[in-house]
Amino acid sequence: MLSDIELKANGTVDDSSQYARPTDPDNTGIQPSYGHNTEQTNGFTNSDDTRVPTLKHRRHSVSSALSHHSSIQSAASLASIDRPPSRTSATAEYPLEKLPAAKIYHPLSPHVIALLMPASIFGVLARLGIQALVGYEGKSAFPLAWVQAMGCFIMGFGVGIKDPLGQFYGPLYTAMTTGFCGSLTTFSGWQFDVFQSWLNVNEDHRDWFRDVVDGVTKTVFTLGLSLAAVQFGSRLAFLLRHHLPHRQIPPPPRTVRYTFTALGVLVYAAAYPAYFRLPAAFRHQATAALLFSFPGTLTRYLLSLYLNPKLSLFPLGTFTANMFGTALLALFHVLQGIDSDPVSPNACAILQGLADGYCGCLTTVSTFAVEILTLEEWKSWLYTVMSWVVAQLLLLVILGPSYWAGGVSERLACTFVS
Repeated sequence: MLSDIELKANGTVDDSSQYARPTDPDNTGIQPSYGHNTEQTNGFTNSDDTRVPTLKHRRHSVSSALSHHSSIQSAASLASIDRPPSRTSATAEYPLEKLPAAKIYHPLSPHVIALLMPASIFGVLARLGIQALVGYEGKSAFPLAWVQAMGCFIMGFGVGIKDPLGQFYGPLYTAMTTGFCGSLTTFSGWQFDVFQSWLNVNEDHRDWFRDVVDGVTKTVFTLGLSLAAVQFGSRLAFLLRHHLPHRQIPPPPRTVRYTFTALGVLVYAAAYPAYFRLPAAFRHQATAALLFSFPGTLTRYLLSLYLNPKLSLFPLGTFTANMFGTALLALFHVLQGIDSDPVSPNACAILQGLADGYCGCLTTVSTFAVEILTLEEWKSWLYTVMSWVVAQLLLLVILGPSYWAGGVSERLACTFVS
């Protein structure tokens, strides 16, 4: 057993003595009910669920809720989507399996935060790469559809294997889901794409009714595809999970853990020389976005940690991140569209980097889709409709007066360095 000092140095928390549970005293094979239970780790509720299984109640985590098409009522349980695995595994298959203290990581552990850095960069690169790959002339589907589907599929798979990942190295789960998938998918980009359909920014030859149809199509298709992709990934993980080891997985040695942490920091640090050393033409395409990728992910992660457990009606942290990022994206496009005195090419590239990097990583569809699927039905409808309506109203309030009062173009007025 590691000492408290060693555990704190590793970014882990030892709560085994505080939360030790009695065994079956009568040897009946039935575990007693323990009532309401949540973990408190340095001020954070760190639990996959708030109840322990009895004969009548099986403990439901997010992964088991997805697998069994059930809902979660506890705000703390729903907030566990973004957090590293907690002390007790919460799958229906392994309801009372415990994580050793050495495998538990505080949500703000340096090991967790450091792995978010490269995950954010790779998520942005994947998003920009997919959009460039499928953004050809005469395409059948809009580019963001591929982005959201890929990110949500990986998200569903990651949530499904959360417990095996926790048995090995918990920060990998947060890097995979919150870092990579959250940066790959973008709620603000989706909403901005829908808003541009209302306005027919591309000036396609169609009437106003077709503009409405195009916006509704992007709304319904993106939402349906994202939810289906999460379910597909979760189902695949459910089928494979039985073949993955659940016990006796040794954690990486301390040297390996600190090597991962150092490499994560170095990968993000490399984005700065890449911005200045690579040709200036790459800045608006990718390198500027890499600079702002991790700050966007970290903002979303902190909002999730602090705000999601506060409200049981819907995840307040994810909602705040998505709305804030959508408003910022609209503001950046206003600045890029000023006709009278366009910003400089360097400033235009920075604004594009903020839009693709910070706003793209601050907002997420992958977590949003998982939350919709695991909320109670009426709450999921409320959460979905309210998120869509508020985002469109924010775009209308910010972009509408700028476009219709004149002086701001619906397209980019500034130029990039070629």
